[in-house]
Amino acid sequence: MPFGWSPPPLGGAGEGQPFFIMQLSIIIVNFNVKHFLHQCLLSVERASANIDAEVIVVDNCSQDGSIEYLQPLHPHVTFIRNSQNFGFAKANNMGIRRSTGTYVLLLNPDTIITERTLTDCISFMETHPEAGGAGVKMLNRNGTFALESRRGIPTPLVAFCKMSGLSTLFPRSRVFGRYYMQYLDKEQENSIEIISGAFMFLRRSTLQQSGLLDEDFFMYGEDIDLSYRMLQTGQQNCYIPTPILHYKGESTQKNSYRYVHNFYKAMLIFFRKHYGHLGMLYALPIKCAIFLKGFMAYAHLKLIRSRQDVKGDLDYMKERSFAFCGSEEDWRQAQAAMSHFSISVKHLNTTTQHELMSQLQALRPDYILFNAEADSYAIMLQQLQFTSTAAHAPLLATFYPSSKMVITDSYVFEQG
Repeated sequence: MPFGWSPPPLGGAGEGQPFFIMQLSIIIVNFNVKHFLHQCLLSVERASANIDAEVIVVDNCSQDGSIEYLQPLHPHVTFIRNSQNFGFAKANNMGIRRSTGTYVLLLNPDTIITERTLTDCISFMETHPEAGGAGVKMLNRNGTFALESRRGIPTPLVAFCKMSGLSTLFPRSRVFGRYYMQYLDKEQENSIEIISGAFMFLRRSTLQQSGLLDEDFFMYGEDIDLSYRMLQTGQQNCYIPTPILHYKGESTQKNSYRYVHNFYKAMLIFFRKHYGHLGMLYALPIKCAIFLKGFMAYAHLKLIRSRQDVKGDLDYMKERSFAFCGSEEDWRQAQAAMSHFSISVKHLNTTTQHELMSQLQALRPDYILFNAEADSYAIMLQQLQFTSTAAHAPLLATFYPSSKMVITDSYVFEQG
């Protein structure tokens, strides 16, 4: 198989010296998202402070100066520079082959993990030997639960229910709603079928049994395929309700035709690979449905992004409103940084969650801004989950006083 793999020896020891076994290897594939990756690496550094971990970034020929920007800021990270964009699956495989950890985490660059994420995952895997891999509770940019955190295998029936809208009409049904498995409690550990490639926590032994990612998938679908093969080898895929944030799309430009093309092409590859034997009776309607959904997705994405594309990112962001959650001193620093872009930041002067909700209802900000150097990522995501219940749920924005940088889901404010 093209994704087969023989593990390297666990390294770090010379002759006559004891072997050092790395506990965790974190693989991140980057393509033109240096600021999001910088934030991701900062969260990884906090989360791995007490773990024997290595971080490997595989850069798929970024044109935004990612490596030059990030290497001085993260000297302990190993960077692999590719001469072209090899795709998500092949780049991850490069990182895995370079790694030595007992556990391997495949992590998207447009994520923020909390200070407890890695220890929660390791603790779970250590106490659940039947688990070959695990996913986590992913949050959307406004703190709501991301349905992609748990998915079922897209069998012909499951795919039909998803594409026909039955999974939306009956989300709690174990038959019609299996695609997102919404009948499971998102606050409880559970066995699932598909682990999202945005955060895929795996045993190295799992990869030895199941093989690496199938490089026929350029982008999307490789996580479904690997999860499916893991189940075929008798391993369990699990869900852990420890939260992370996934901007979901900043690393792949989801508003582009390329995204739609790659996503629905991956669905066709998976279907041909695992269900091609079913014949034309099943294949033709499923293929037609995939092409139809792809066209509809492309049209929808062009529609919702058209205004921002015409006005330009900064002009669009100047129309957004910001509210800062933190001390008055920190708020003044954030206000000074954003005033450089002619953007005003309101202050959420509150000490209780009830007051916070009241002020959010009154101000209705588009973004809630936190000082990421003063607050833990765990606290920020906890607050974001709480505010997600508001009628007008704000999106997350993070402020880094040392660099005067503000990161949002769609724009990075950086002076100089």
